[in-house]
Amino acid sequence: MQPLLTFTDRGIYCPAADIYIDPWKPVRQALITHGHADHSRWGHRHYLCTREAKPVMQYRLGKVKIETVEYGEQRTINGVQFSFHPAGHIIGSAQIRVEYKGEVWVVSGDYKLQDDGVSAPFEPVKCHSFITESTFGLPVYSWKPQAEVFEQINNWWLKNKEEGKVSVLGAYALGKAQRLLAGLDTSIGPIFTHGAVENTNEVIRTQGIDLPPTVRVTRDIDRKRYPGAMVIATPSATGSAWMKKFKPASVGIASGWMALRGTRRRRGADRGFVLSDHVDWDGLNTAIASTGAERVFVTHGYTDIFTRWLREQGYDAQVVKTEYEGEEGSEQDGEE
Repeated sequence: MQPLLTFTDRGIYCPAADIYIDPWKPVRQALITHGHADHSRWGHRHYLCTREAKPVMQYRLGKVKIETVEYGEQRTINGVQFSFHPAGHIIGSAQIRVEYKGEVWVVSGDYKLQDDGVSAPFEPVKCHSFITESTFGLPVYSWKPQAEVFEQINNWWLKNKEEGKVSVLGAYALGKAQRLLAGLDTSIGPIFTHGAVENTNEVIRTQGIDLPPTVRVTRDIDRKRYPGAMVIATPSATGSAWMKKFKPASVGIASGWMALRGTRRRRGADRGFVLSDHVDWDGLNTAIASTGAERVFVTHGYTDIFTRWLREQGYDAQVVKTEYEGEEGSEQDGEE
């Protein structure tokens, strides 16, 4: 009997419905979990995603045909039932539930269990087979409460202001930047944004999502007029000539990779803040257990190590090679 979902050179495929989920090569019909470039690619004939994910996807992909569904809304294609459920990763991100003749699979895309206050919180979905990432699939990755991390960030910003420095915080433009904006203490000072970040903010604001006021960085920005400013920039910009206009500045990076010693130093930052839009080790184990799945397919990250761990816990687990990149590869030309 052919499995409900298979893994092909184009992406995750459902033969019964003749559709793909997050395919990395052009296909006729693609169901998309979220708008990051490694999951939402140009070239498909028809796209289906959540209503919240569409605006940024449309901005990034241009004139493509995108149809939307609400969370929990069911679509039947050739007798196969599909529904999208909150993944908690970024605004509009979803897990995709697939059911056919009593068999249920869930493709989780990228996800996190922490409620960031911006994206719809992760919801466990019962299934027989679960497809998961493992971007941070090692015990060393254990996230602190979000409030604690934002206290660190805001204290750093305030200290920099007192020392006459601009604070520059590196974060990818879709997801992390909006999460940071929602958690910053705007009473400390004005907030500036790199063009790629502000382009994304503008799209998200049109959806009615409330973000604090920001000022786009342009060539004529004079830092002296804005003492104690915070700048949200793409990671690639923090190490470029673009930074010259903000000197003296202190550079911070908000990323799950900051949990490893030496990563901040290698990236040329003064401060590292452990804040990820991906699930940590405990979250991975909690999420998988909550699905009740017997089979687990691990798509990207620490795949071999995490798969071995799952097998030790009694799961039928295996590694699946894909082109998904997770947080490390999520920035593309400063856009993600």
